[in-house]
Amino acid sequence: MVKKRTCIFISGYGSNLRYLINNSRNQNFPIKICLVVSNNKKAKGILYAKKNSIPYLIINTNKRNFENIILKELKKYKISLICLAGYMKIISKKFINAFGKTIINIHPSLLPKFKGLNTFKRVLIDKEKKTGCTVHFVNEKLDSGTNIVQKSFFIDKKDNETMLKNKTQKLEHRAFSEAIIKIFRYN
Repeated sequence: MVKKRTCIFISGYGSNLRYLINNSRNQNFPIKICLVVSNNKKAKGILYAKKNSIPYLIINTNKRNFENIILKELKKYKISLICLAGYMKIISKKFINAFGKTIINIHPSLLPKFKGLNTFKRVLIDKEKKTGCTVHFVNEKLDSGTNIVQKSFFIDKKDNETMLKNKTQKLEHRAFSEAIIKIFRYN
């Protein structure tokens, strides 16, 4: 199996990155993580890249041509898949078109509900009975691309934002890998 050369974009802790790195070591898993990009120089997820000898790029997204710098690195590493794993920046239409290949994102809600930020707070305010996560293709509209995988759980009356976040992240760790396998199963 020829593994797809993949870049993971992160902004924070990197728990999904850690699971993807572990799964990518399996010879049957369809991706090889060749680059990690972060917009946050303090992102703890960079430590996973360092620990696993994966090249990484920390980019200042306030810089005028930061997307061109990222695109140049993606080309250099021959990346054919981008996974947005807690990347807290919106990818521009120009970037999406210039990359021209597959970009997927993981979002902590059952899309199309609760697009954007402050998901757990909004789920509780709306008294949802169920929540979860969605892995979807990225398009020009925020959290609107075609869903690949969704995982859900029922909300307990005692759940707060932190509890919802922890439960959701456990599902995300499985959902992201399942989505990647699903995308490349027939390719």
